[in-house]
Amino acid sequence: MSEQDPQVMSRRQLMRHSAWFGAAVGLAVVGGEVVSHIAGTASAATERPTLRFAQVSDSHIGFTGAANTNVADTFNEAIGQVNSLGYTPDFVIHTGDLTHLATPEQFDQVHQMLGGLHTPHVFTVPGEHDSSDDAGQRYRSVFGRGTRGDGWYSFDIAGVHVIGLVNTLNLQALGHLGVDQLEFVRRDVAGLSSDTPIIVFSHIPLFAMYPQWGWGTDDATQALSYLRRFSSVTCLNGHVHQLFTKTEGNITFYSGTTTAYPLPKPGDGPAPKPVTLPAGKLHDALGIREVTYERGKQQLAIKDQTLK
Repeated sequence: MSEQDPQVMSRRQLMRHSAWFGAAVGLAVVGGEVVSHIAGTASAATERPTLRFAQVSDSHIGFTGAANTNVADTFNEAIGQVNSLGYTPDFVIHTGDLTHLATPEQFDQVHQMLGGLHTPHVFTVPGEHDSSDDAGQRYRSVFGRGTRGDGWYSFDIAGVHVIGLVNTLNLQALGHLGVDQLEFVRRDVAGLSSDTPIIVFSHIPLFAMYPQWGWGTDDATQALSYLRRFSSVTCLNGHVHQLFTKTEGNITFYSGTTTAYPLPKPGDGPAPKPVTLPAGKLHDALGIREVTYERGKQQLAIKDQTLK
C-alpha cells in the first residue's frame, strides 16, 4: 500500500486482511429491522441493507472472579447469538480487551473462539488488558498482521470508510493515540469525499465520558478535527462495559457493553471495579451490538441486544 494512500483497502484487500487476523467474529443487525438511536425511529427494510456488521467487546478471556465465574461461557453465548441471526454479517469488530492478562494461552483461546463465528471478516483493536506488560507485542503477533504502527488500520467497504485506532498504549491518566497515529488519520481521510460515511472504532472512548476514571482519550480532539467535515461519523468503543451514547455535531459516539462483567456507572464508587450482580441478572448487563448502513441515508442504525 502506497504512502499516498495509507492502509486503505479495496474489497479484495479486505478479504486478505481479515485472513491475516485469522479469526471470524460476529455482531449483526436483525434481518430487515432498522432501529436508529439517532433518529429515534424504527422502520422495516424491504431489501438487504447495503452493509451490516456487528460489534462485540471486552470478552476478558482469563478473568476469574465473582462478577462472572466463567467468561468463556458467556462469550460463547454471545457467539451463538451472532450465529443465530439468520444471515452472515459482512464483518465483525471486537473493540478490545479480548483477554484479561494478555498471556499466550488466553490469546490462543480467544483466537479459537472467534473462529467459531459465522462471518467472513473479523477486525480487532487491543484493550489495555491485551497489552499490559509488553506494549501489545503478543496481541499483534496474533491479530496485528497487515496493520500499521501499534496496530491501527483502515479499509473501505460498500461505500463506507472504516478506521481501527489503538489508544491503549502509552497510557497516562487517559487513552492516547500519539503523533504517528494522528498523522495516519489525517492522511487517511484527506482524499475522501465529505459525504463518505465514516466509522471509527477504538477501545477507550474518543470523548470525555468520565476522565476521572480514564474514560476518555487525551488527544482525541485532534483526531476528530480531521473528521468534522464528513456528514456522518460513527465512533464505536468498548472499555466502559456499558451502553452510552453522545452526539457532538456530525459525530455520534456509542460505547458498547461487554460479554464478561459489568462496571459501575461513571462516578458510582471510587473506581471502575467489576460489579457482582444478584443471581440471574448477569445476562441483562452483557450483550452484542448490531449495526446497519443503507446507501442514501446519512446515519447508521444501531441496535443493542442483551444476551439471551
